[in-house]
Amino acid sequence: MVRGILGKKIGATRVFRENGESVPVSVLEVGPCYIIQIKRIEKEGYNAIQIGFQPKKDKGLNKPVLGHFKAAGKGGHAFLQEIKVDDVDSFELGQEITSEIFNVGDLVNVRGISKGRGFTGVVKRWGFSGGDTSHGCRSHKVPGSIGASATPSRVMKGKKLPGRMGHQRVTVKNLKVVDVIKEKNLILLKGAVPGSRGSFLRVEISA
Repeated sequence: MVRGILGKKIGATRVFRENGESVPVSVLEVGPCYIIQIKRIEKEGYNAIQIGFQPKKDKGLNKPVLGHFKAAGKGGHAFLQEIKVDDVDSFELGQEITSEIFNVGDLVNVRGISKGRGFTGVVKRWGFSGGDTSHGCRSHKVPGSIGASATPSRVMKGKKLPGRMGHQRVTVKNLKVVDVIKEKNLILLKGAVPGSRGSFLRVEISA
């Protein structure tokens, strides 16, 4: 059994339990994914399957990539990822993987790229309190003194400073599957997942 799949974020909503409790959920479209390549320990040194998600027109792919997809007979795909498996003999090229690998109550890990916030200051990026807002204070949203004294007479590495915020790979662990809508390849996860609407995600069942 494969323990992971590719998908994208649809959005966020809420569902109501039988007792009236409101549960915030993220809606993900997972699959259908197709096995594009099977990697074996005898040749590549490890067992894994390469799966593709979201069909892509051939005109946007070069010839080497088209040849890679041709072996599976499923056309081009926009996203490719490898997922390690124990037994590759139970899989075949072109095999479809859908949301049926998930069940209600499963715990999953979701990996994606967080939203980019651009260049931000220390108050927004690191949660600094800032300077006083009283009269006479000229230091409000700046980091303040950042250097050392005569020794070592430099700014130490790792100092929290203004810079680019977000747009980083983020993994959110142990999100519970609230519902699985198999006919639409949708899963509902309790809580938030990284990225904006339509962003690419990798979903794996927690070990």
